Amino acid sequence: MLVSVVAHRASMSEAAANGSSPSPAPETPVAELAQLALEEEAPKVSFSDQFKAFSKFGDTKSDGKLITLSQSDKWMKQAKVIDKKITTTDTGIHFKKFKALKISLTDYNKFLDDLAKTRKVELTEIKQKMAGCGAPGVAQVSAGKAAAAVDRLTDTSKYTGSHKERFDATGKGKGIAGRRNVVDGSGYVSGYQHKDTYDGAH
Repeated sequence: MLVSVVAHRASMSEAAANGSSPSPAPETPVAELAQLALEEEAPKVSFSDQFKAFSKFGDTKSDGKLITLSQSDKWMKQAKVIDKKITTTDTGIHFKKFKALKISLTDYNKFLDDLAKTRKVELTEIKQKMAGCGAPGVAQVSAGKAAAAVDRLTDTSKYTGSHKERFDATGKGKGIAGRRNVVDGSGYVSGYQHKDTYDGAH
């Protein structure tokens, strides 16, 4: 569709150069054009491409034609297929039916089909998740969860013990005073609230 829009614009500019009025064509929305451009720039990874990538994951000698149960489980965990409905016990039982340590893509499709039927899960849904889970070993952590964890761990108001003494009420670090017992040689007792307020006239 993007190609046809470009071709139409070229014919319009050609018609303008000849002096004739170009035939009107329906305008393509900008959002639709942007989406088409994105789709052309980022080709979608197929299920078979992911099979090849995960069958090589952790095995430098693999040619990408056969996958092990361990590699399959890693793939399914990354794709969040292994959850409360499907467990590693289920995958192990169904994989062992092939009586081989490694299976081909054809057998793997049979394995997934058998697993989906037994666990009453849609096969297409499993394959979509597995195709779109990203490259092997890439954990997709949501920014929201990561930020919340960092906020919780860096909130000085929740610190206890000696760590609590290292920060003031605003959360600013006290520096060396927060890590060592610095001797106060002013003559006032520790914790005296009215230091330097005595009137010199008395």
